[in-house]
Amino acid sequence: MSQEQIQTLLLTHHLTPNKLLGQNFMIDPTLYSKLCEYATLNPSDTVLDVGAGFGFLTCFLSNKCHTVIAVEKDPQFVPILRKNTQDLPNIVIVAGDVLKVQLPKFNKVIAIPPYYLSSQLVMWTIEQNVNATVMIVQKEFAKRLIATVGSEEYSWLTVAVHQQANVTLHNEVPKDKFYPPPEVDSTILCLKPWTKKPFEIKNPGLFIQLTKWLFSERNKKLSKAITPFLRNNLKLDKQAAEKIAQSFPFAERRPRELTPQDFGAILNALPN
Repeated sequence: MSQEQIQTLLLTHHLTPNKLLGQNFMIDPTLYSKLCEYATLNPSDTVLDVGAGFGFLTCFLSNKCHTVIAVEKDPQFVPILRKNTQDLPNIVIVAGDVLKVQLPKFNKVIAIPPYYLSSQLVMWTIEQNVNATVMIVQKEFAKRLIATVGSEEYSWLTVAVHQQANVTLHNEVPKDKFYPPPEVDSTILCLKPWTKKPFEIKNPGLFIQLTKWLFSERNKKLSKAITPFLRNNLKLDKQAAEKIAQSFPFAERRPRELTPQDFGAILNALPN
């Protein structure tokens, strides 16, 4: 589909792209085959398409896999999506927020989701234990996932994702590949679970809480940064928390200087 076709569809249905919902429509369908290639899509796969919109990617996927689960949050687009996909029996339409609705089982995610959802969606898809997640996301967001230790982009998300999945970035997607064009360029992001994780952790939920906390205090020494976390989460008094904090690995280093494996060691050293 071209920009003119998207504009015509919007006019026909009296729709305006919703900025709050991050509605930027892909106008370069040649990228669809790239998404499938990076996901190693095959005829037995059930694929989740998040933010299906008019259903162009959804329809393309339906010819490549067993089933497509197309999720669309905007109630104005759902009837159009149903109509555009009505002749394809292997498409299941789900109306609502992907993070809140009940979904059939799926084993891969291929999507061009709204940008505001990127961080939550990455963590959510990892929790679903899918075989592959391939999405077009903001270039700057994608860089955070592969950021080096000590860089400005290095964050809790870098650490949390690295522990769970192998991250690769592929084609850059200029903003003029969308209508309306977003303010920034994008890239194709691929996440696949590790065959063997780089390090193990004893409590994944607490690991995310810990890394978020420590990155909020990224320039303090670990012993200082982690003390309030110990008091809040382990219900310790200040003196006991400070004593434990001093005993941690890397107590004199700052969170921004620690590798993902270091954060794993800290988590595993927490008292039970």
